[in-house]
Amino acid sequence: MQRIRLRYTKRGRLRFTSHRDFQRAFERALRRAEVPMAYSAGFTPHPKVSYANAAPTGTGSEAEYLEIALTAPRDPEQLRALLDESLPTGLDITEAVEARTSGLADRLTASVWELRLDGVPPEEARRAADAFNAAETVEVQRLAKNGVRTFDARSAVASLEVRGPEETHSSQADRPTDQPCAILRLVVRHVTPAVRPDDVLSGLRAVADLAPPVPAAVTRLAQGLFDEETGTVTDPLAPDREAVEAHSTAEPTAAATASA
Repeated sequence: MQRIRLRYTKRGRLRFTSHRDFQRAFERALRRAEVPMAYSAGFTPHPKVSYANAAPTGTGSEAEYLEIALTAPRDPEQLRALLDESLPTGLDITEAVEARTSGLADRLTASVWELRLDGVPPEEARRAADAFNAAETVEVQRLAKNGVRTFDARSAVASLEVRGPEETHSSQADRPTDQPCAILRLVVRHVTPAVRPDDVLSGLRAVADLAPPVPAAVTRLAQGLFDEETGTVTDPLAPDREAVEAHSTAEPTAAATASA
């Protein structure tokens, strides 16, 4: 059984699709592309697809991940192209690699988020970010299944900085107005309870009364292992690519040794 790991995006209006919507679209794409999927056992077999840490509905993403199991081997790049053609524009398969290591979900320990705050001057956002970073704890509330829950949003945030509108990931066409625009760049650890970008916005409102006039446009730029020394988030597919390259290099060497 071959396992393939895929990186995909949620762009433009497709950011408003729920995770269940994406699951349905992806399973239809698997059928259109005639992918030889492995299925679970039981009365209601379903394709063996493992989704990892999906972004909330309404947020864009450049770094969503899943893993599929196949009953017959396929070239990862050809498979990526077929699936990408079978999905709507905005749900794009950007990378595919054969799984040669274990624990993809264990390598998703942090995310890099961009929050575009239209109508907020950068200097106002910078003042709020400084207050947030200086605080030891920032308590926020969120409505959960068991009622309102209070938790600390500060401890999960490894870094929070303000960037100019020219440094945004999103295109100028995505901006609804020509009003001032501040860009927040966050690195957030995946903890329990999960701290989401809207929780950080609630924290900025609590410590500095920052209240954007329109909802923030939120995009996940990356997710992976958090490097404590550098404060960066590493590529979770890198170990698989390295294992594939090492295997490809070892094969010609082994063949040459056998022929000698």
